[in-house]
Amino acid sequence: MHHTPARTPWPAALVLAAALACACAHAAGHAAPKPKRAAAAPAVYYAGRADAMRFADDLAARRDLDREWVRQAIGQARFLPGVPRLMLPPPAGTPKNWRVYRSRFVEPVRIRAGLRFWQQNEATLARAEREYGVPAEIIVGIIGVETLYGQQTGTFRVMDALATLAFDFPSGHPRAQERRDFFRGELEQFLSLSERGSTDPFALRGSYAGAMGLPQFMPSSWSRYAVDFDGDGRIDLFGSAADAIGSVARYFQAFGWKTGMPATYPVSFDPARLDLDALLAPDILPSFSVAAFTAKGAVLEGDALQHTGPLALVELQNGGDAPSYVAGTENFYVITRYNWSSYYAMAVLELGRAVAGSR
Repeated sequence: MHHTPARTPWPAALVLAAALACACAHAAGHAAPKPKRAAAAPAVYYAGRADAMRFADDLAARRDLDREWVRQAIGQARFLPGVPRLMLPPPAGTPKNWRVYRSRFVEPVRIRAGLRFWQQNEATLARAEREYGVPAEIIVGIIGVETLYGQQTGTFRVMDALATLAFDFPSGHPRAQERRDFFRGELEQFLSLSERGSTDPFALRGSYAGAMGLPQFMPSSWSRYAVDFDGDGRIDLFGSAADAIGSVARYFQAFGWKTGMPATYPVSFDPARLDLDALLAPDILPSFSVAAFTAKGAVLEGDALQHTGPLALVELQNGGDAPSYVAGTENFYVITRYNWSSYYAMAVLELGRAVAGSR
């Protein structure tokens, strides 16, 4: 899931001062001077980068692609100076806030759009659930959180975004080399997809990380999991809701979604026995049997006590307020394979439930 930050508004005092200055100038019979626009920085292309051209030659040889086509594609990619900054983690000490995060996704506009999407694609969602075992509300939750049902699929040229992150991933990131290698692999997959589909690699737009279409698939996920679910002979994650629905369902099946298993259970604590550090030590990886979970002070009720698989204690911080907690199952962990964040997974679950409830 990838989002561009909102523009910072001018302080109100500056806006008022500018308006007053303009009014005074007109009152004095003078037109207000036009503000000078800052000259845009000249575009930087990767054709001038020896490392990018070496990568192009190596890619062409390994993938048996036309060398000049690959060199030209990578060479025409533009460096996007704002993108590396978007990949840096927030400053240390920045508090997470589940309630604020949730409010961005579980809100009336998205719920109404989700209801329309479900109504328009009811038969397709039901077929995906039958064939892949993934509930319709999970698929609806994913597509809603990712792109507001196709309304926000991204404005960056995918080729530019991937090249920028492949060759200029910020060195200040704690996993810079690992992430740089990841994006080089995604650039390779993207060019291979473009060549196989005879598509212009500069025609597609997506997120600042190169994710594409209604489900925001990275190129490697498109290659491995995307399906032609509407049967028209091609995979189109931009224009075909059916292909997006089937592809999300197949992705979850591939990562081990267990049909019929809840993703979370409510949890409370017995203060007398609570060993919170031990419960949180594995993070969101399900590691405790029900017996081990409850022995460390977690309190489960009803169906949760009959759960046969491992559980994790999922902590969701709420800024300065007390955290929220749920017991996460293996299916909760599968949702985090789509985006490695427990906050994201909870937003998907709660949006899907809200849309299902509105039906």
